[in-house]
Amino acid sequence: MPISERVAQLGSGVFSRNDARKLVYVQGGRGSGGLNERPALLDLSLGSTDLPPPPAAIEAMAKRLHHPASASYCLHGATLPFREAVAAWAWRRFGITVDPETEVQLLVGSQEATAHLPLVVTDPGDGALLLDPCYPSHRGGLILASVRPTLLPLRANQGWRPDFGHLPASVWDQLKLMVLGFPHNPTATTGDQSWLDGAMARAIDHDLVLAHDNPYVDLALDGEAPALLRHPDWRRQGIEFFSFSKSWCLGGYRLAFAIGAAPLIAGLRQLKSVVDFNQTLALQAGAIAALEQAPHWPQQLREVYRQRRDGMVRALLAAGWSVSQPSMALYLWLEVPPVAKGRGLDSEGCCAALLEATGVCLTPGNGFGPGGEGWLRLALVHPLPELEAAAARMGAWLGQL
Repeated sequence: MPISERVAQLGSGVFSRNDARKLVYVQGGRGSGGLNERPALLDLSLGSTDLPPPPAAIEAMAKRLHHPASASYCLHGATLPFREAVAAWAWRRFGITVDPETEVQLLVGSQEATAHLPLVVTDPGDGALLLDPCYPSHRGGLILASVRPTLLPLRANQGWRPDFGHLPASVWDQLKLMVLGFPHNPTATTGDQSWLDGAMARAIDHDLVLAHDNPYVDLALDGEAPALLRHPDWRRQGIEFFSFSKSWCLGGYRLAFAIGAAPLIAGLRQLKSVVDFNQTLALQAGAIAALEQAPHWPQQLREVYRQRRDGMVRALLAAGWSVSQPSMALYLWLEVPPVAKGRGLDSEGCCAALLEATGVCLTPGNGFGPGGEGWLRLALVHPLPELEAAAARMGAWLGQL
């Protein structure tokens, strides 16, 4: 049966490849009780936290589940209480007034928006700018829309700062969309407001849409996270995506929202009206409770992640791994060790070999674009003693190489 070229270009996806490797590891070589039994899987590959969501959010969901309306389809009009709560949050968080009717949109996770927005603002064959490396769904959305990606390389020796002057004006004039994301996944770089300000200046000069994916806005450990909403001209041609997955530990509930220029919100809303309905009112009630009753939740998460970051950096350095201390929560961005490169291991091969030998699963950097090759992403999603145990396994493997 024929499969579309778009889907073929998507490939298997780095998380899917990792999932298959983890399944093989768990199913093979364990449970025999013999000397060759492998250690238990320690999965550090997904940014899916082990920390709990706010009790107020779960209680609000549970209470609302008993309402008959929670089992019904939810059309856009019924999301107004959620959008009003988002507008109030935007005022508290950024000091800006947002129209909940025309400038806010409920999302089924922010990944949904990065996949749908290119269909709203581009036509097949148009050009769009991506950071390299970047989160996989940013590229995926462009492929599904038959848009040509232009990659802007981020380099370690430049602090992962985007150099917008790297591209000539002739290239900028061919772009219709620019997709950024700071704090940055996968490099765990908080970034700086001046970077977004520079991006918006380019967007205005060359008449393109600036989309900023910002699920980590509350998880900067050093400095203040940048936000497109802080730029005075965000309403001209900007849109920003926020998520409950990281700041309120609700990743599996797929709750997020967009705030942006009214025409962009209208276009996104029009597209969504023919491809999906909204989440149940019960989930929306939990999201509202998170915003209104648990504004402190991200702050306490930061303290946990700070301890994990500092402890894991120490443990890895002691184990012989070179690692820089990241400025945002949740991830470490590790260079493939020289000895592994000397054995011919790229990022994918290094992750596969590490998993097979130790049971520690990381994410290969090549899944985030060509600029991620030679790097590995480690998620701080277990208590520190388990992370330190992972570091010890990694160090033993490195010594064997």
